[in-house]
Amino acid sequence: MTPGSLNALRRERELASLAGGERVDLIVVGGGVTGAGIALDAAARGLSVALIEAYDLAYGTSRWSSKLVHGGLRYLAKGDVALAHESAVERGILMTRTAPHLTRAIPQLFPLYPETSRGQQAFIMTGLVAGDGLRRAARTPASVLPRPRSIPAAEALALAPGLSPQGLRGALLAYDGALTDDARLVVSLARTAASRGAKILTRVEALRLDADSVLARDRLTGQEVEIHACQVINATGVWAGELAESVRLRPSRGSHLILASGAARIGATSVNVPVPGENNRFVFLLPQPDGRVFAGVTDEPTDGPVPRVPSVPESDVDFLLDVASKAFTRPLTRADVAGSFAGLRPLVEGGGRSADLSRKHAVVTGTDGVLTIVGGKLTTYRKMAEDAVDAALKRSGLHAGPSTTSRLPLLGATPRHRLSTVDAPARLVAKYGTEAPRVAALGEVDPELGLPLFGGTEISAAEVVWAVRHEGALDVEDVLERRTRLGLVVPEAEAARARVQELVDKSLAGLA
Repeated sequence: MTPGSLNALRRERELASLAGGERVDLIVVGGGVTGAGIALDAAARGLSVALIEAYDLAYGTSRWSSKLVHGGLRYLAKGDVALAHESAVERGILMTRTAPHLTRAIPQLFPLYPETSRGQQAFIMTGLVAGDGLRRAARTPASVLPRPRSIPAAEALALAPGLSPQGLRGALLAYDGALTDDARLVVSLARTAASRGAKILTRVEALRLDADSVLARDRLTGQEVEIHACQVINATGVWAGELAESVRLRPSRGSHLILASGAARIGATSVNVPVPGENNRFVFLLPQPDGRVFAGVTDEPTDGPVPRVPSVPESDVDFLLDVASKAFTRPLTRADVAGSFAGLRPLVEGGGRSADLSRKHAVVTGTDGVLTIVGGKLTTYRKMAEDAVDAALKRSGLHAGPSTTSRLPLLGATPRHRLSTVDAPARLVAKYGTEAPRVAALGEVDPELGLPLFGGTEISAAEVVWAVRHEGALDVEDVLERRTRLGLVVPEAEAARARVQELVDKSLAGLA
């Protein structure tokens, strides 16, 4: 077993060790991007750490993002220069050092129609130029994220042929960062932490938290275990209040539609369509590597119990299709929708509508001594993790050096210019980086594993085997929903289910 491999056998051994009385420096509760980031930060400093997650890595909000690595333009428009700068810095770290293999630059087109006044055009361009200033301040090279510019209508239509030419006077073109897949980032963080000795334990549910211990239940066996540490950190995101009563969050729902390939005809360029009557709010269409397009995002407060898997309300479907269609020759309809997903952002409670709430994060100390990390967003996970570990060191008296994660490549990472030299299909390199040849080799050793899971997908059986052996997948849903993302489109998940079940069963048996 390689140091960065997560699988059922390793889970069993490490959980037994903790149940037997092993004490760690830190326990992190929550297996999303923040929790995985904390585990990596702590392990990289030489601390012993155990992460427990009730379901699976990236089970919650971290798999329902827009898959963007934002530079903070929206925060700059609101005057929050500090948060915008933090976002730009963290975007640069992800794209140039920690995860070049999982990130890419994505062109952003702002088409200019009569509804966008010259004043609004100037306002948007000013923001884009200011955002480029943040890019330079963050030392992200223009070779990674090119400078913004104005382009004529003909160039805009060449980039996004589906745009309506009627009234189009040109467009503004800028660049931001995008992830191959948000859930894959979380898995990569967790595996990198595991390679540094962190115990990453999924299907382990926290029942009660104290400053230095967690009562947990193994959801596979039903056994309850008491796990001890010098400090416990609650990183359960939008569910943090269920374990820390003093935490007050105001969840905000972000809905996305998955448009069938060819429906929007935007090529590799994202398109931002202004919401009527709003100065700084857009519905954006984001092209995906598989040819589909994500249309998002709404920003609505939610009340009541927080669902484990949020759904997209019909009103959000209508809103997204209606606004997006305003920029296209062919209106988008429900027939173009192949799937949908929604995520709940853990925003700190405050006044005003959720679209205006800050994405700042905070580390809160409860009366029980448990540290809870709240707020924030995917792009700034690394800084959130650093602050959480710093707070844990201060409160617990543990000793460790400063964070090193800004310079620590994740498993599979290599400088961007070297990715094209990795000897594996480009599709695999974008998911696995320098580990792609190992995934491809599974299909070379056993030709059956090199075959697609079903007609119409490029995802191979080898990727399922890799997920079980090395990425901590414990069952079919882990593979469909979070390792391959086939679950985003229900018919595809069902087409693959029987074959995936067979591969998961065989791979788990091989670990025993």
